[in-house]
Amino acid sequence: MFIPLHDRNSLRHIRMQYVTIGLILTNAMVFAFTNMLMPESVIQASVYGLGFIPAVVFDYAALDPSLALVPPDATLITYAFLHSNLMHLGSNMLFLWVFGDNVEDALGHVRFLLFYLACAAAGALFHGLVGPTSQSPLIGASGAVSGVVAAYLMLHPKVRVWVLVLFRFPLPLPAFLPLLFWIGQQFAMLAIDGEGEVSWGAHVGGILTGALLVVFMRRRGVPLFDRTIVTPKAVEHQQAAPPLAPAVPPPPRRTVHWGR
Repeated sequence: MFIPLHDRNSLRHIRMQYVTIGLILTNAMVFAFTNMLMPESVIQASVYGLGFIPAVVFDYAALDPSLALVPPDATLITYAFLHSNLMHLGSNMLFLWVFGDNVEDALGHVRFLLFYLACAAAGALFHGLVGPTSQSPLIGASGAVSGVVAAYLMLHPKVRVWVLVLFRFPLPLPAFLPLLFWIGQQFAMLAIDGEGEVSWGAHVGGILTGALLVVFMRRRGVPLFDRTIVTPKAVEHQQAAPPLAPAVPPPPRRTVHWGR
């Protein structure tokens, strides 16, 4: 078990990760509004009205009209902005903060937002395929964040990431070590505990989608697996350098006679 703390990976294409910050703030504000400012009855209503319920989306059951806040298909997205408690919110947003900026840098602002929402929707659908008749609402950004983690692994497996191992040992590790372990854990838990309280299916759906989409949605020229990037500045410098002139042979030696 590990907690990501920080990565040594500067931004190359954008000045600020505006979408990542915006998503974190949006999730925090939604949590404050739905979990801290509203009475318990309203909180429960928001979970059923905005959470993803497979049986409702796949037409195995109908939601009470008094609870319906958005069309059922819209809950493929809205569920990802609800969280059950501060630990649930904090863990998802920490992963998004550490890994989201570099994925946003590789994709660009607009495409990163579309990528994030697509991973959220894919996570919900995969969760629904695992239990299509389930009437329990799914909430949380885990599916979307899992896609971000998978994309980061595809882009920067060799970057050093500071992680807190076993909640007490801070270590700088190559990203592929903790991230491959974490991804493997999600697949293992889906096989072992597919019907538990945690939706491992949503995690796996987000992982698969993120790993696939980053291949096609990254900026032109952005490599996978930390291959060397030739920056535009370096290219301009090479083009501006004058070509080398051919060597000029020295003039032939002459014998000089001095008159007396």
